[in-house]
Amino acid sequence: MTTSAPVISLFLEDEAATDRLGEDLALALKAGDCLALSGDLGAGKSSLSRALIRAIADDAELEVPSPTFTLVQSYELRIPVAHFDLYRLGDAAELTELGFDEALQSGICLVEWPEMAESELPDDRIVLTLTHEGTGRRATIAAPEKQAARINRVLAIRAFLSAAGYPRAKRRFLTGDASLRAYEAIYPDDGVRRILMDWPPLPEGPPVLDGKPYPKVAHIAENAYPFVAIADVLRERGFATPLIDEVDYEQGILLIEDLGSDGVLDESGRPIAERYLESVACLAALHAQAIPQDIRVTDAHVHHIPDFDRTAMKMEVRLVLDWHLPWKRDGAPVTDAERNEYLAIWDALIDQLDAAEKNLLLRDFHSPNIIWREGETGVRRVGLIDFQDAMIGPTAYDLASIAQDARVTIEPDLFARLMEHYLSLRRAQGGFDEAGFLKSWAIMSAQRNCKLAGLWVRLMRRDGKPGYMKHMPRTLSYLSVALQHETLAPLRAWCVRTGIVTSES
Repeated sequence: MTTSAPVISLFLEDEAATDRLGEDLALALKAGDCLALSGDLGAGKSSLSRALIRAIADDAELEVPSPTFTLVQSYELRIPVAHFDLYRLGDAAELTELGFDEALQSGICLVEWPEMAESELPDDRIVLTLTHEGTGRRATIAAPEKQAARINRVLAIRAFLSAAGYPRAKRRFLTGDASLRAYEAIYPDDGVRRILMDWPPLPEGPPVLDGKPYPKVAHIAENAYPFVAIADVLRERGFATPLIDEVDYEQGILLIEDLGSDGVLDESGRPIAERYLESVACLAALHAQAIPQDIRVTDAHVHHIPDFDRTAMKMEVRLVLDWHLPWKRDGAPVTDAERNEYLAIWDALIDQLDAAEKNLLLRDFHSPNIIWREGETGVRRVGLIDFQDAMIGPTAYDLASIAQDARVTIEPDLFARLMEHYLSLRRAQGGFDEAGFLKSWAIMSAQRNCKLAGLWVRLMRRDGKPGYMKHMPRTLSYLSVALQHETLAPLRAWCVRTGIVTSES
């Protein structure tokens, strides 16, 4: 085995510490990882394996028998796990017959007594050695650079939790998202579940416009300051955002309040009308609030909420040119004439937004980011959890996000109810330019859906996430709805000519 990463060394004072290391590794390992566990009899290999498997299963009572006699035990979990014990292996070549290669392709392989088949194990395996030390154990971990980085990250989070006063907290994978953030459920000794946001800092990407990388052009949050700023300012105004328990801005680790686990969809993944109606009511209340553009987060940092400006809007709609149309045309790029006409159309549409109502827009106000809080009342029934990319811009954008939920089909009758409910609430507030709002809604809907039509392809082709393509038909149908507004006639004609939508849609 070859590795350029330093060896990780940990002292495990007792059995509980061994179990915690297993739980932490469960958050670090990915499909394709091989964890080779070395150590004498009684060193703790089986204990660590058991804790790791139970953590991935999120089942503290899961039966995890030792595979000493069966040689391998398989578990179909969130990530499949194959647990090998090679102590009784007759010949290293027999590892193939046990299905090792197939198990590694789709999941994680835990291998006790790896010395019995060392020549058959992958070079990029993670080697964890347990030895007795005093009344406890010493764990040393050698791993290739990428795997070591993941392990060091989960250990850094464990250190963060210890510094926050929760050294023994149980950790479980909660979810990831289309970005590089991940979330854990944290169970401290006080019995109150919390959420940990794992948001590691990333090196600056390549320039895409005027020497700036994509996040800076499109105003994508690159650290935790925007999340904390928006959470605090909205909560001060009565909205349900998480309290921030602890935050490490430098490492990008946040421990926050758990607002709950109920969403706005039923068990079949269909929208629950009442919850969507309450969500648009929450938006109507938010859009009536005056939100400051500069928010002090710490003594040394003020977060300036960026404007949803022309540059950001056009950067997003370019995804149609750069990803959607080449995919639709089997790799053939758009012509210069098509590109120039499309961008000129958008310049004209953005000009029309000068008179639009502008305030805080959350940017991704849709089902994955809304928590339903049954025991609360008013706007506090709607938990807000994803707003770090918030901007100041046309408020209609967020109504387009929820009324045309990118991940859920909003049928025409519910769409009509959502739009009318929002509009009626805004009318009651007074001073509401409904016609102007509906025009900006159509432009923002088209802008968002053009972005998504390209984003789904980029996630598939660049990021290896083809599952998002299932949303493409819905996105294009939503785009067709927006294109019905008279102000979007030039864009509609362009989309029909290029085959993005049909003339009948």
